[in-house]
Amino acid sequence: MTPPRPGVAPSRLAARARKDLAKLTHHDVPMVRSVRRRYSNLLKGQPARAVIGFAIELADGGDWPERLIAYEVVAAHRAAAASLGERHVARMAKGLADWGTVDLFGVTILGPAWRDGRVSDTTIDRLARSTDRWRRRLALVATVPLNSKARGAADGGDARRTLRVCRQLLADRDDMVVKALSWALRELAKRDPTAVRVFVATHDGRVAARVRREVSNKLRTGLKTPRRQSGVVLIFSA
Repeated sequence: MTPPRPGVAPSRLAARARKDLAKLTHHDVPMVRSVRRRYSNLLKGQPARAVIGFAIELADGGDWPERLIAYEVVAAHRAAAASLGERHVARMAKGLADWGTVDLFGVTILGPAWRDGRVSDTTIDRLARSTDRWRRRLALVATVPLNSKARGAADGGDARRTLRVCRQLLADRDDMVVKALSWALRELAKRDPTAVRVFVATHDGRVAARVRREVSNKLRTGLKTPRRQSGVVLIFSA
């Protein structure tokens, strides 16, 4: 694959990526990620603005394959990831409306940008107050990189910002939001179990039953759902 010439329009490179996706015999994560790796290699020597421009163009109106490539290309390019600002993040989030792409965006782009101070608490609060269920879920998913060691979180995590968002969405009973609240608290429990225990105990009457059950399991066993069968505890990953 020929590297782009300096100054090539991001829209042209995004169109090229769409053609490469169209050539795939089927779209699954490994196949799409193989295309993503090619574009990461193609863009590794390009300036941050070119990589971000490509990602915005590719994500605009794209389905999950385009969005996976767009978000992961930025995350894999250190200068591009470090250059993301509120305006870039807002443009890449445009049109998010399903479980998979919301979660991908939250843990790959929004959460790290928020953790590193490139997105403000005010922006996350605005998402948490949205009438759109996917925006509210996104606010919670964005807390995961604050606490996930695998995603670059500092030791100890960030209980203050995580619980601030969780508190805003405690009363929300939309299933997508409830599941995200459980995820946010379980991720924080790995870094600061005491903060999670106190939070759940303090708000016990407002915490959804699913959240209480899954978080309690996580704190007690390290797993979201330990299952019992024939008197033997069978352990499944969280």
